[in-house]
Amino acid sequence: MKFSKKLAMAAVAGLALVGTAACSNGKSNSSESTKIPSKITKKTNVVFWHGMTGVQQATLQKLTKEFEKENPKITVKLENQGSYNDLQAKINSTLQSPNNLPTITQAYPGWLYTAAQNKMLVNLTPYINNKNVGWGSSKKSDIRQELLEGAQIKGTQYGIPFNKSIETLTYNKDMFKKYGIKKVPTTMEELKEASETIYKKSNHKVVGAGFDSLSNYYVLGMKNDGVNFSNKINFNGSTSKSVINYYADGIKKGYFRVAGSEHYLSGPFANEKVAMFIGTSAGEGFVKQGVGNKFTYDVAARPGKYTMQQGTDIYMFNHASADQKAAAFKYMKFLVSKSSQLKWANATGYIPVNNGVIKSSEYKSNKDLKLPAKLDDAMKNLYSVPVEKNSNAAYTQLNSIMQNILSAAQKKQNINNAINAGKSKFDAAWKQ
Repeated sequence: MKFSKKLAMAAVAGLALVGTAACSNGKSNSSESTKIPSKITKKTNVVFWHGMTGVQQATLQKLTKEFEKENPKITVKLENQGSYNDLQAKINSTLQSPNNLPTITQAYPGWLYTAAQNKMLVNLTPYINNKNVGWGSSKKSDIRQELLEGAQIKGTQYGIPFNKSIETLTYNKDMFKKYGIKKVPTTMEELKEASETIYKKSNHKVVGAGFDSLSNYYVLGMKNDGVNFSNKINFNGSTSKSVINYYADGIKKGYFRVAGSEHYLSGPFANEKVAMFIGTSAGEGFVKQGVGNKFTYDVAARPGKYTMQQGTDIYMFNHASADQKAAAFKYMKFLVSKSSQLKWANATGYIPVNNGVIKSSEYKSNKDLKLPAKLDDAMKNLYSVPVEKNSNAAYTQLNSIMQNILSAAQKKQNINNAINAGKSKFDAAWKQ
């Protein structure tokens, strides 16, 4: 299997977003709390739909066996639904027959907006605040607050964050030295300058940089200019055009590129065709594999103030019995514990959702990956697409819109027509 295809399979979760909303008040509904069993006293089955493959699936299976050993009354049935697109389609089709839904599922919150509106999801706040199956409070969970908020839908805590990643900058240290780049870019202006320098000094043989996710590029470009992602964005307004032109100008002049048919720039990076790229942190293991001993690579925070928090959460469906819900939450709590998250992060390359792990010497001293030692600084300011009606559709549409615009730029065409066409598609996605 080609390297780029392996990365596409394993890191697909890193390129999809979770949503953020206002924090819930954290107060437990007393009537709901009294329904939560304090112990699981009889054999209880929990069905978990997921989209994990390879080492991710193997690690999930291993952790699940550990949980079942500690909780002999609970059996967790892991059901792989294929790709994330397959998982989303399976959830959507099964929502028509709620009793056929699993107990819990991996999902992005945008997938479940309608399910939440139709009261098909379990509000997890009472479980979080329950001292028997939960932690007693969200603070005691030690889950990073922004990630916890990212699993909310319209302010209600329906999900618990699980396999998460952020966008980071990966760069060729040897190439930086060769072309006199003395400072790793921390701003978009510095990224542009370093990219131009490398492109010129390499006699146009090495492209300076590129972004794996064009949707993320646009969303974070707007956010760094003070504009949140919403249906109020004027796609052909001055701020939007400034964000678009930054990338388009680099494409026209040759110092920026897109991933194109390869889907990820890690391949061209490993082949020394591009000096640096912005992509998911979940792909570092594949970068390391592709680079081998050819040169020294390193990772750094994404240039600009904000980076994207990505990956799925775990959500619970309302049709489950009281025992199943309590058992499922105990399992979710186990998966995000410090011990489990350390094993999960070190094995898969996903970032830990647990603050204790992020700051721990056991994680930071990981010699197999570059990110652990730098993660705390790299995720100081997290952002994700707000979960609103059609926000996921608009976000998804951005990828093809930006591709069309940058394709026009590559052909040295005037991109205004492509921007205007993009505005029509963007607005239509919000209004569908």
